[in-house]
Amino acid sequence: MDTIVSIRDVVKEYSLGKVVVPALRGVNLEVKKGEFISIAGPSGSGKTTLLNLIGCVDTATRGLVSVTGQDTAQLSESALTRLRLNTIGFIFQSFNLVSVLTVYQNVEFPLLLQRKLNGAQRKERVTQLLTQVGLLDHAKHRPNELSGGQRQRVAIARALVADPQIVLADEPTANLDSATGAAIIDLMKELNHTKGTTFIFSTHDHRVMQHAQSVVRLADGLISGRETAAQAVAHSLGVEQAKAS
Repeated sequence: MDTIVSIRDVVKEYSLGKVVVPALRGVNLEVKKGEFISIAGPSGSGKTTLLNLIGCVDTATRGLVSVTGQDTAQLSESALTRLRLNTIGFIFQSFNLVSVLTVYQNVEFPLLLQRKLNGAQRKERVTQLLTQVGLLDHAKHRPNELSGGQRQRVAIARALVADPQIVLADEPTANLDSATGAAIIDLMKELNHTKGTTFIFSTHDHRVMQHAQSVVRLADGLISGRETAAQAVAHSLGVEQAKAS
């Protein structure tokens, strides 16, 4: 398989006044096209920072971030915008839906920005995605009229509507009940299998890790290992039991 994301010696630091806070301390990671991987680690380990760098919504302090063979540090702002719009779908933990738009309009929005499809084609594509996520009957609702799980499914439909090569999901099941969370992961897996979309999602939930092809473990801004899903779940359960005892 071809490499679709390459991270080499990446450091990300934030300045808080005179204090420099390291979020990533020298991360190396390769993701192959069509992989379904999880980035696991506790809060503050650098998971969201890493996803933001891959998603071109932030830049590394040092090191190489390559997406679809392009060194993102060498791209102009307009080129980065095109890469985000045409190649990457992002599912945010906080949904990031536009409150004044309907479900249909939220999902259609990336297609309007792309300007590739006419009205009939956009309607067909949005209707298809809303059907896939089970929300076609809610197309005219606004986000505040939906449950958390429904809003997450709208966010997934919006992330997928432009047929991206890569979908980044930051804690996609956070704050959802276990049944809804499982349905969200099943939907992502189905699209990974049917379309070959590369999924990279962050989590600290072992119930989510078990569905990944592999789990990249992140701690204190460093990758501490790459495990099978079974190894990662056993690791997480062992940590939880140690904390409880």
